[in-house]
Amino acid sequence: MDRIYSPWRSQYIESFNEEKKEECFLCGAIHSVNENKERLIIARESHCIVLLNKYPYNSGHTLVVPLHHISDLDDLTTDELVAVMATTKKVVSAMKDAFHPHGFNIGINIGQSAGAGLPGHLHFHIVPRWNGDANFTATISDMKVISTAMENTRLALIEKMNDSHL
Repeated sequence: MDRIYSPWRSQYIESFNEEKKEECFLCGAIHSVNENKERLIIARESHCIVLLNKYPYNSGHTLVVPLHHISDLDDLTTDELVAVMATTKKVVSAMKDAFHPHGFNIGINIGQSAGAGLPGHLHFHIVPRWNGDANFTATISDMKVISTAMENTRLALIEKMNDSHL
């Protein structure tokens, strides 16, 4: 029998047994200083930050997060919305250059009933997809294999986000 090593998954599973923390982890990342690696931050932009999802659906699963704690799309100013969408476009371009995915899922979950794991702080998901990236493990064992190390992904996206042509 093959074994798949996924050490970050245990932190996610154990988090269901912990009492809910008061601090929003996205606000924690926004206000952190010199913790980019620990918080998986890729870029800090004028109205948002970009970070890897700690519990990704796929390799490279990235979040674009407005700088203030809001839960509704209507609460974004026009400048913030434009900046978030421009940053999303920049992340997609960086992913195309770094990883050559065949497609993307891009979306927002607004409200807990819509699947928002953190309903209090709006954030945009960017998930690169490749033909054949889902295999039998997802259907028979409720498991997803993430094939790339988080730090390698973070560093590749930082490099591409900083390229002048994006």
